[in-house]
Amino acid sequence: MALHLHEGDSALENSEINVTPFIDVMLVLLIIFMVAAPLATVDVPLDLPASSAKPAPRPDKPIYLSLRNDASLYLNNEAITQQQLAQALDQLTGADRDKTIFVRGDKAVEYGHLMEVMDTLRSAGYLKVGLVGLETVGKP
Repeated sequence: MALHLHEGDSALENSEINVTPFIDVMLVLLIIFMVAAPLATVDVPLDLPASSAKPAPRPDKPIYLSLRNDASLYLNNEAITQQQLAQALDQLTGADRDKTIFVRGDKAVEYGHLMEVMDTLRSAGYLKVGLVGLETVGKP
C-alpha cells in the first residue's frame, strides 16, 4: 500500500492492485496443465488384467490393438473391423512387419475372440506381439 503526501498532513491511499502474484500463479498453473495434458490421453477404456511380470521398456511410438468386451477392435484410437486389420496395420507401419503390435484386451474378452485376432495378426505377417496388462505392486 502506497501513501501519497500532498500539501498538508492528509494522507491518501493508492488503491492499485498488484497483479504480479496473480501472474505468477497463472504461469505455474499453465506449466502444470502443459505437463499433465499428455498424461491424460487414455484412449480406449479397458479393464486390463494385472500381471506380476517385470515390465518391458516402452517404444517411442507403440502401436496398440485394443479389444473391448463387446468384441470391438481399436487400432490406436481408431475403431476398426477384423477384416480391415491387416491393411490398416500395413498403412500404419509402412508394411514393416518387424514392429511389435501391443495387444490390450479387456478382462471380459472371450478367449476365442482373442485367438481369432492373434490369428489375424499372424496371417498378416505380424509375428511380434506384446500383451499389455496392469502391474501388480507387492504381489508375486
